Amino acid sequence: MTTLTTALQAGPEAPAVLHRCRELVAPALAEAIGGMHPWMREMADYALGRGAAGGAAVAHSQGKGVRQALAVLGAEAAGGPAEAGVPAAVAVELVHTFSLLHDDIMDGDAMRRGRPALWKAYGTGPAVLAGDALFALAVQTLTTASAPGAARRLSAALGDLVRGQADDLLFARRPWTGPEAVSVAEYEAMAEHKTGSLLGCALALGAQLAGAPQETLAALDRTGRHLGVAFQIVDDLLGIWGDPAVTGKPVHGDLRQGKKTFPVLAALATPSGPALEGLLTARDETAAVRAAALVEQAGGRSAALREARCHLTAAHGLLASVQPAPRPAADLRTLLSALSRRTI
Repeated sequence: MTTLTTALQAGPEAPAVLHRCRELVAPALAEAIGGMHPWMREMADYALGRGAAGGAAVAHSQGKGVRQALAVLGAEAAGGPAEAGVPAAVAVELVHTFSLLHDDIMDGDAMRRGRPALWKAYGTGPAVLAGDALFALAVQTLTTASAPGAARRLSAALGDLVRGQADDLLFARRPWTGPEAVSVAEYEAMAEHKTGSLLGCALALGAQLAGAPQETLAALDRTGRHLGVAFQIVDDLLGIWGDPAVTGKPVHGDLRQGKKTFPVLAALATPSGPALEGLLTARDETAAVRAAALVEQAGGRSAALREARCHLTAAHGLLASVQPAPRPAADLRTLLSALSRRTI
C-alpha cells in the first residue's frame, strides 16, 4: 500500500486548476469584501490571508480555494463560461471562511494556517460578528445573480453544514461502545453534511448560474457530497498516521483527543473493540501509539481506505453522468482525485 506521505506528493495538474480559478475569482472576491464595514473588512482580510492583524497588507497563506474552484468548474461543466460561476465562487468562499471562524471558536483551535486564529487575534465576540458578516455578504452576492433559487441553495447547504457540525460535537459525548455508540453510518451522514454539503453546493451553484437543468444540478450536488465524505475519511487517516511535516498535525493527535473517526469506529466494531476502548479512554501518548497499532491490526485503516475509494468512485460516476465538456471534465476529475487523496 502506498504510504500516506507518498500519497501526499502533489502533481502539477491540480494546483494549476486551483490557480486558474483563484485568479479568475480574486477581483470579484476583493470587490465584495471591499464593501464591508471597515472593521469587518479588516477581519475578513485577516481570515482570508490578505492582511495582518491591525489591517496591514501582508502576503500569507490564503488557502487553496477548493470551493471557489468547484463553482467555476461547475459552470464550465454545464457548458457556460467560467465567469458565470464567479458569483457562486465568491459566495461559497465567504461561507467557507465564515464556517472556519466559528469552527475555530467551537473547537478552541488557537492557530489557523500557521498564525493565530481570528478569535485569538481579535477576540471571540469580534470573530463571531465577522463570521456573521461574511455569511450575510455571501447571500447578498447571490442576490445579484440571475438564477432563481441560488440563495436558497446556499442557505440549504449551510443548514446541512450546521447539522453536521452539531452531530460532530454531540458525538464527543457518546460512549465508544454499546447501544449508544456512534455507528459508521452516523459518521458518514455527519461527514456528508459537515464537509460534503458545501462542496456539492459549490459545484451545483456554479452550474445553476450557467443555466444547467435540475437533473444536472442534482448529480453535481451528489458528486460533491461523495467527495466530502471521501475527503473527511482521508483526513481521519492523516489525523492518526499522517506525517506531521506534511499535514501540520501531530502524529496520533486525533487518538489523544479521543475523536470518533472512521478508522476508529470501524475497528471498534470488531472483536478488538473492548481492548481499543480502554486505550482510547486513557488519552496519553503511550496509549495512543498502542491504539493506532490496534486500529490497523483490527482492519480500521484498510476499511477507511476502501470506503474513501467507494465514495470517490461514486463521485466520478455521477460526474460522468452529466456529460461535461472535455476540459472541465478533465479538470474536475483531476481535482476530485487530488482532494480525496489530500494531495493538494
